[in-house]
Amino acid sequence: MSTNVLRTPDGWWAVRDERAVRIETKAVTTAELLADRAAVREAAASGERGTPVAGLVALPPVTTPCRVVAQMVNYRSHAKDSGFTGDIPPTFFRKASGSVSGPHDTIVRPSHVKFLDYEVELGLVMGAAVPVGTVVEEQDLPRYVAGLVLTNDVSARDVQLTKTQFYESKSYPTFTPTGPYLALLEPEDFAHLLNLRLRLDVNGVPRQDRTLADMIVRPAQALTLLARFQTLDPGDLLLTGTPGGTALKAPPKPVEKIAALLPPALKWKAFFNGQAKNPLYLRDGDLVTATIATPDGRIDLGEQRNTVADAR
Repeated sequence: MSTNVLRTPDGWWAVRDERAVRIETKAVTTAELLADRAAVREAAASGERGTPVAGLVALPPVTTPCRVVAQMVNYRSHAKDSGFTGDIPPTFFRKASGSVSGPHDTIVRPSHVKFLDYEVELGLVMGAAVPVGTVVEEQDLPRYVAGLVLTNDVSARDVQLTKTQFYESKSYPTFTPTGPYLALLEPEDFAHLLNLRLRLDVNGVPRQDRTLADMIVRPAQALTLLARFQTLDPGDLLLTGTPGGTALKAPPKPVEKIAALLPPALKWKAFFNGQAKNPLYLRDGDLVTATIATPDGRIDLGEQRNTVADAR
């Protein structure tokens, strides 16, 4: 069974139900904690009653700086929403590690961003180095992936689309809420990954709801493709894509064909005039709630509750 780990300003905790036991470790970074799995197991097996989880302040369970890499359009439902047809080439992009924030921190919308979007995503936390040239088979996942985290790939769509700039549009501070838990997996847990269900609500209204079975490029293949050009180290984070249901959706085909005839400036003006009528984008005061878990609770990454606020 997986072990949920919580990080607070006071250290690391192994979570059992609604209580947590302090992990006796000198680890400061995620990589150091992963190297001290014996201390994690000892705390998880402890007979100590522990501290109520509700009384602890959760920090991101992935420490920074670290590499934060993400996959683009990696769920069939998201590909459909985005207007893709046929084969979609696997694509990766980087996010600034400074975008990583806590599971209950405020998501801050920069003043120049008008179209703020959400993307619930499963994050893979590396437990071993993945050098360039590594080929990862399904049976190899326990060797390279230590655990899982719940993440939200918050996106400034007007920056992303007009600049074709993923790095900037997804890297502002607070744009990667992460946690609350780092679920450290045992080898037998990996057989249950496809049962993980990703859900995201805004103000209590469901927006995204899919399992990993909707995923196009699964974790082992993604790591193999990424390792063609990118090294990963323990503690690095790979976001594996989001399901359909985001605020941004491709325009209808007739509208898209007409827009293609317009000069770029007019095309984007028309597109964003249409997006301005879309009520699904995040606004000041919205509450974004996200969860990832298997139906049987074998793997449960906890719940994020992030309020959106305009930059002051």
